[in-house]
Amino acid sequence: MPQDPKPLSLREIVGMVTLQQESLLFVVVSAMDVFMTYILLSKEGSVFMESNPVARYFIAEWGPRGMVYFKFSMVAFVCVLAQIIARQKPLYARWLLQGATALVAVVVVYSLTLLLKHGNPMEVEL
Repeated sequence: MPQDPKPLSLREIVGMVTLQQESLLFVVVSAMDVFMTYILLSKEGSVFMESNPVARYFIAEWGPRGMVYFKFSMVAFVCVLAQIIARQKPLYARWLLQGATALVAVVVVYSLTLLLKHGNPMEVEL
């Protein structure tokens, strides 16, 4: 009778993850995007609007919590996709994560520019 395979420990699972630095940087920059979006949308008398229509739908239906769920679902999707691609084409997976990080970083810089140009960042109600 065949024995059941031994379950993987957390250490073994983490050891199987490739491109850890690239993934971490993508997650950190994405968290900055969520933070900046929240600040811009929460400013008193805000004239800012989420430009992504899908994210805008989640914000309209579930408020800031919906935005966080949506944005981090997309982060998880990209990270999982990169891990799947990395099994066969690690260079492509690295490019995916680096490209996604660069794209989100541009959005963060743009959001910061809007915030600094259109008011005091300390006026935000958290």
